[in-house]
Amino acid sequence: MMTCKEIVNKLDEYIVGQYKAKRAVSIALRNRYRRSQLPKSVSDEIMPKNIILKGPTGVGKTEIARRLAKLVNAPFVKVEATKYTEVGYVGRDVESMVRDLVEVAVRMVKDEQSHEIENKVKPIVEQKLLDAICDTWRGEGKTVDKDDTLTLLQNGKLENETVDIVVLDNPKPMLSIGGPEITLGSMFDGLMPAKHKKRKMTVARGRELLMQEECDKLIDQDNVYAEAIRRTEEEGIIFIDEIDKIIGKSGGSNNQDVSREGVQRDILPIVEGCTVATKYGNVKTDFILFIASGAFHVSNITDMIPELQGRFPIRVDLDNLTKEDFKKILSKTKNSIILQYASILKVDNVDLKFTEDAIEEIAQMTVEENETSENIGARRLHTIMEALLEDISFNATGKEPMHEVVVDKAYVQNAFKESKRRFDLKKYVL
Repeated sequence: MMTCKEIVNKLDEYIVGQYKAKRAVSIALRNRYRRSQLPKSVSDEIMPKNIILKGPTGVGKTEIARRLAKLVNAPFVKVEATKYTEVGYVGRDVESMVRDLVEVAVRMVKDEQSHEIENKVKPIVEQKLLDAICDTWRGEGKTVDKDDTLTLLQNGKLENETVDIVVLDNPKPMLSIGGPEITLGSMFDGLMPAKHKKRKMTVARGRELLMQEECDKLIDQDNVYAEAIRRTEEEGIIFIDEIDKIIGKSGGSNNQDVSREGVQRDILPIVEGCTVATKYGNVKTDFILFIASGAFHVSNITDMIPELQGRFPIRVDLDNLTKEDFKKILSKTKNSIILQYASILKVDNVDLKFTEDAIEEIAQMTVEENETSENIGARRLHTIMEALLEDISFNATGKEPMHEVVVDKAYVQNAFKESKRRFDLKKYVL
């Protein structure tokens, strides 16, 4: 388990600024590890310190929590507070956020165990694919040499070949409201043999499905579900976004306040600690870490019902992003925006380069756009970059040999000369 400083340093590679928020979440995560090292008689009394992040959109609230969960390989789910309704109304009940988290944990455990036995099932899958390819080709009247076909298959030369493959027929879950999904087949699990059907697909897709099918045969599902529930209860993170939207306006009331307060009261027992029934078993939410966030433009954290406020003892204010922050986001972060666009255009043989003064100008444009229109934080960079590279993306064909395109300050100014003119005129508007 990484130390708090190591977690913050790792987050710094992806997220610019917001040190207070990164510090708070890293401490919360480290405390969970510390708790796990204590005797059960002591650890059962130590509850997680849930966090509420307050800040405008686009400053990194969700990204901090998402990156944090990836760093420690913890089950993580992001939910919108506005999609839940009070008990008795049509819509999703708040317990579904816990069910979603369990689903994520089950998928994580399955993927890990499948990876461990991958080498064991690979020859079985390869033989099934070889038989399917040979049968398909014979049906088309082709002459088949099994050894040559196996060599082509092992060298990856047949990945896009379309063949008929017999795979497991998994019925899709029916839509559920307020409870775990149910399929008609699941009612008769263990009573009826599994159904298989022949489907036409590429070899690459067939390998994926057959690997999954063969791994499922060797994996003990009961152990998977037990481990998934353990991870959910001990390591799970639920990020509740837009929590300010279920809070009434500060200093006033409206007709929706009763419904909003009802959702808050429904969330309260989940955050406080209760037992939620899922299709994999009962899940206790006592030690799940909850991180809530919101812009709180028209309401305050203090407008939440007092009981819910008390369940989020750690409160962090996130700062607006500055010009220097935008420059770092563009060029210094891991898989930065500039690197992403350069990689995309390299597919069409365009070697995209940005000069330092161009990055400076883009950052300045982003600040001005956020000041003169709605402040959407770092998301404004995508708007700016799309408009800036529109002509380059449109004219790239991929047919010419690799050629270099340099974006400098003059290019940026020319692309946004109308916007610049609008900014200059606003100086004289009272």
